[in-house]
Amino acid sequence: MSFMFNPYPYDDPNAVNHICFDPELKKTVSADSLASAKRLTARILEQLSRSPRCIVALDGYITAPILQFKGLLSLQLAQNGISFEEISTQQLFLDSDTLYENFLPYLPEDKSTDPVLLYGSRYEGGYESLMKADEIEKLSSELKSFSESGKGVLILYGYGSLIDTLRRYCTLKLFIDMTQKRTILNIRQGMFTNLGSTKPMPVNQILRRSYYIDFEVVAEFRGKLICNGQIDYYIAGDNPDKMKMLPLTTMKALFETMIGYPLRCRPVYLEGVWGGFYVKRLRNLPEEMKNCAWVFDLIPMEVSIAADIETMELEFPFYCFVQVIGPKLMGKKPAEKFNGYFPIRFNYDDTFHSSGNMSIQVHPNGDYIKGNNELGRQDESYYMVVTGQEAKTYCGFHEDADVEEFIEKARRAEIYGEGFDHDKYVYSEPSVAGQQFLIPAGTIHASGRNQVILEIGSLTIGSYTYKMYDYMRKDLDGNLRPIHTFHGDKVLRRDFKESWVKANLIQKPRVIREGTGFEETIVGQHDLIYFSLRNVRFFEKYEDETTDRFHVLVLVEGEKCLIRSLTNPDRCFEQNYLDMVIVPAGFGPYEVINKGVGKVTIHKTLLKEGFENE
Repeated sequence: MSFMFNPYPYDDPNAVNHICFDPELKKTVSADSLASAKRLTARILEQLSRSPRCIVALDGYITAPILQFKGLLSLQLAQNGISFEEISTQQLFLDSDTLYENFLPYLPEDKSTDPVLLYGSRYEGGYESLMKADEIEKLSSELKSFSESGKGVLILYGYGSLIDTLRRYCTLKLFIDMTQKRTILNIRQGMFTNLGSTKPMPVNQILRRSYYIDFEVVAEFRGKLICNGQIDYYIAGDNPDKMKMLPLTTMKALFETMIGYPLRCRPVYLEGVWGGFYVKRLRNLPEEMKNCAWVFDLIPMEVSIAADIETMELEFPFYCFVQVIGPKLMGKKPAEKFNGYFPIRFNYDDTFHSSGNMSIQVHPNGDYIKGNNELGRQDESYYMVVTGQEAKTYCGFHEDADVEEFIEKARRAEIYGEGFDHDKYVYSEPSVAGQQFLIPAGTIHASGRNQVILEIGSLTIGSYTYKMYDYMRKDLDGNLRPIHTFHGDKVLRRDFKESWVKANLIQKPRVIREGTGFEETIVGQHDLIYFSLRNVRFFEKYEDETTDRFHVLVLVEGEKCLIRSLTNPDRCFEQNYLDMVIVPAGFGPYEVINKGVGKVTIHKTLLKEGFENE
């Protein structure tokens, strides 16, 4: 799953990476919006001392405070007696009706197969395909003319200001970025309607188009600008009053420094109809939260990564971090294999002391979703972190289940609201803490109530959870939750039944490595899934090493550990219970030290040997 339609507005203050950064480079970072505008003005004055003209381009990610920054810059220019003109890119975009027609193949509107219009196909057309060619040419001519004979400053602002056709005339180029959580919250507050759109739309349809079209276009555009050195300044824009501006060289140097450390992302917390209370209490989440159903702890397209350099905190979209430094973070082969995307996603599902199970659901195979421009199948796994009384996990069908009858009853539930006994068809196992379930594409499955699971899955960019049955349950807004039997029926593996599940998907741990005071076991690995799931149990410490692949370590039993480099012990991360930490590829030999009492367990995920051939 990769859609975050309703994140809770909370920034976890504990999810910060403490980085030792070059103090001289830190001085080049502007601490807030006014300081950023003043520093940019000084740069413009410097440019005007050499030339009579300067074109400044202000571009940004979806919902970025471009107008606010332009306003601050305008005030500073006026105070310094600098004449300026302004041009917006708004007129470049195709009209709403044309965009709607162009996107119909990517956002079909068949409610018989997609009741709430959730699904779609990832757009790969690029920025200029959303624009009018004649308007681009017209604006390009204006910029060319100013670059040859204009005087003073021209501010070009808005989405797409830095497309290739326009960027070549710009003197100073800035990109204002946003974390995905803040972007979604801004959309929900009415601050964005979709690129080029002038028609009102329900928020969920704005978000649907954003995920398949707008976010894809702008995120790819951002990556190219940064990786190709095509901007002068990067601005972290989540807080309009505290926009921090970095020269691109400083940003890249910071990222290079960060991958020398074990790293944790900043999670996103979401409420849900089946949400529980374990994580809410553990992490002291706001009392006002109804519950905590999901913790997006390492879903690459959704979370952020924050670095604390002395007294200054900088936060970046994790996907931007991966775009810039991916091969060094993941390893060269993983970066090539997965087209620059971080290949595994991690989150917690919390039903502890909740009102019910997650939905009975299924995910598609590669053939089914590659037509939507996805990179591959959606496989998952559940690791039982905490289990309460009567907790159970659904996985596969009973041996004697009539699967066609199950599908027919699921359809009747969807169409007529007729509930049925899902336990008659879907096999379940009592959940035990430390147990690993593998869930390859096509497996019917669900987490039962009264447990916290660590969910680990393969790379998917869109949302491809097909709910087959949801107990006739309403969502937090009082609407009946949608069911997706049309798609679910097409991808469901009828042959994944109890005996096969027990033999393949619920495995007995097998020891692969032992040392003084520690033992590493494989708790889940299968030919259908390209990553390996391990447990490392120890009293005092153990040693490990990354070379060509990253590790993700989760402290699933114990209070606190220290993860640190054996060659440079200052490069470390203090990990608390349930913290999820990436040890970058190339980090080299490292040790994990138990800072609490008793025996601890680290859940370790890495790409399998030979993953690049799968």
